[in-house]
Amino acid sequence: MNGLNTAAIYVLQTLGSLYLLIVLLRFTLQLVRADFYNPLCQFAVKATKPLLNPLRKVIPGFGGVDLASLVLALLVQLLLMIFTLLLMGAFDVALLPQLLIWAVIGVTALFVKIFFFALIASVILSWVAPGSYNPGAQLVNQLCEPLLMPIRRILPNLGGLDISPIFAFIALNLVDMLVIRNLAAMSRMPQLLSPFL
Repeated sequence: MNGLNTAAIYVLQTLGSLYLLIVLLRFTLQLVRADFYNPLCQFAVKATKPLLNPLRKVIPGFGGVDLASLVLALLVQLLLMIFTLLLMGAFDVALLPQLLIWAVIGVTALFVKIFFFALIASVILSWVAPGSYNPGAQLVNQLCEPLLMPIRRILPNLGGLDISPIFAFIALNLVDMLVIRNLAAMSRMPQLLSPFL
């Protein structure tokens, strides 16, 4: 593989993963019922609208879950993996069913990462800007609250010290280690596609 292919793969993975993040973030924001008047939510809506509107005509939502966003995320992940393998000269049509499984694993890994990094941002914001009305801070809190609320119900009150993010980090890391990594290994996901995990 020459330097031009390596550069093309880097650009493809960077830009494609960024768009995939926006699509999955839109799905996640609808899932947690975030405020869609937030400017960051509006950005996600406008960035994904051109590809989502045609899909929504075919794939309706179900029970408040935007299935079209989830299908778009899977399609973007699948195309990223196909183009990566094509540029590396490792693509085979026989891999398509397995690629679909790898795309599901990749989207699940990114879904977990969204919550992981939102938790990190939430912890930092609670130290430096508690109670901030910044649109970014509000969005991070709206993302983390559905994850932290069940943990807070179980933990005893520690006098204003919230340690629920620690348990959320542990849970997310366990999902990553025990579920996502094992699924990738069991499905024989090649090392070439490890950047998507």
